[in-house]
Amino acid sequence: MEQRKFTPEDQRALEANPYVARVSETTITYTEEFKERFALEYAAGKAPSIILREHGFDTAVLGRDRKDSLVKRIKAYSQRPSGFRDTRKGGAGRPRIKDLTDAEKIQRLEHQVKYLKQENEFLKKIRYLDRQAEWECKRKQNRKKSIKSSKK
Repeated sequence: MEQRKFTPEDQRALEANPYVARVSETTITYTEEFKERFALEYAAGKAPSIILREHGFDTAVLGRDRKDSLVKRIKAYSQRPSGFRDTRKGGAGRPRIKDLTDAEKIQRLEHQVKYLKQENEFLKKIRYLDRQAEWECKRKQNRKKSIKSSKK
């Protein structure tokens, strides 16, 4: 199902809401405060549409899919150790090597060597099995030839 995009007017209206951190054409990021409030009110038995309307959101603009995914995400956030905090900012991507200490660099390289050794062993086993399968095919072909020649 294709996601409904926000028009520029929708984006401006959503940006004016104090519970919205960011809005783009396709996404909306809610504030930590709103996520916590939503979780509390939802746990108390309020319907998601009512909670959204009470906090100044137009449910028609958000749509049913966004509302349903918000409920699903809020449930998941409540189970996380980091809670409702947006964790995308701090730990995005792989750490830079230049920021690592010498011991960390050595540890990373040792891990890489170990991984590559395992990969090489795996490839050796595959090549061996391929050769074994080839030999088996040739042996079967030779048997067929010898059986045909013995029948003549």
